[in-house]
Amino acid sequence: MLSSMTAYRRDSETGVWGNATIELKTVNHRFLDISLRIPEDLRSLEPLFREAIQKRLSRGKIDCSLRIELDDSSIENMDLNKNLASKLIETANSLSINNPNEINPIDILKWPGVIAKTKLDIESLSEPISKLLDKTLSLLVESRQREGQDIKVTLVSRCDLMEIEVKRIRDAMPQIISSLRDKYRDKVNELLEAPDKDRLEQEILHFIQKMDIEEEMDRLEIHLNEVRRVLDLPEPVGRRLDFLMQEMNREANTIASKSANIDTTNSSVELKVLIEQMREQIQNIE
Repeated sequence: MLSSMTAYRRDSETGVWGNATIELKTVNHRFLDISLRIPEDLRSLEPLFREAIQKRLSRGKIDCSLRIELDDSSIENMDLNKNLASKLIETANSLSINNPNEINPIDILKWPGVIAKTKLDIESLSEPISKLLDKTLSLLVESRQREGQDIKVTLVSRCDLMEIEVKRIRDAMPQIISSLRDKYRDKVNELLEAPDKDRLEQEILHFIQKMDIEEEMDRLEIHLNEVRRVLDLPEPVGRRLDFLMQEMNREANTIASKSANIDTTNSSVELKVLIEQMREQIQNIE
């Protein structure tokens, strides 16, 4: 199923140990680029996060953050750095203040390092965090797939419009070729009193063949059919679609360079506009 590379999901899990929140944000990128923000005490879980993400996503810049809020009621003992607290009180008392005895103990306790930070228990947290990660990734993938289907609708509509332009050119070509033949025959007749009609016809035919765009239109239609086929593939197809856009743009440029009629010129411009619109959407496809 077609997937976008842009999505955002945030989910939380609560247990007796407290609350865990995982936030995932993805944007387009040529490859899979994973950036993790995990509490230092849980840094050993980083391989678990990377492996889980790599199994579910193949392209995109992934920003993943884990935030843990422990339940303070489950903490039985608090480790107090008495030496640091005493030093803070001594320093405060040495200052020239009116009422040094009014030092607020709570302010001392808030000082970094006075109360030792409670270390996170990896064994008790790894399982619920793993389940939360899997759940958040599933929601993220669903979001990417929904947006991917919207992009698919847009791409199919552009393919329809391109096919209309190709048909318009095909339908107009017989009249365009006939007009070109008459135009150049009249020009030569004006310049020469008795032109070699066989030679003239050969030259006109050679000129028209050089401006023939039948082959380019055939290839363009083949590419359009391939785009439709690729859009229904189950695997990631962003790179393949991007290559097809390059090929279609090449054909549209050739049609424009060979154009000898304002109608085909306008159609070639419209084709290039539609291809660019598709290319912009495809940049966001996984």
